[in-house]
Amino acid sequence: MGQMMFTKYLVVVDDDVDVHNTSEVLFRLCANTAPQRDSLFTKDPSDVLDHATSEIAMGSKLGIDATKKLPGESFKRPWPPLLKMNAAVKAKVETLPGDAGDKS
Repeated sequence: MGQMMFTKYLVVVDDDVDVHNTSEVLFRLCANTAPQRDSLFTKDPSDVLDHATSEIAMGSKLGIDATKKLPGESFKRPWPPLLKMNAAVKAKVETLPGDAGDKS
């Protein structure tokens, strides 16, 4: 397994997602998944130093499909488009004062 044995969690997103932007990945993770349909557990070799595994050098891994679903993937309706703020709305939001709970 090489270096993959060190991986415990794998989240797959579409190619238009900036994987270096945690907020964007988490948004897709929450918006594009149904836990039963999009989760896969497997048991594979793992790091011998991983104290969380139930047996030495064998551990579970979780894969999550956070991609848009295609017609052949048991999704029975059209996938909705991603809504984005237009430039005017974005500019207006950026002029608003900070969070009401913000004391700074």
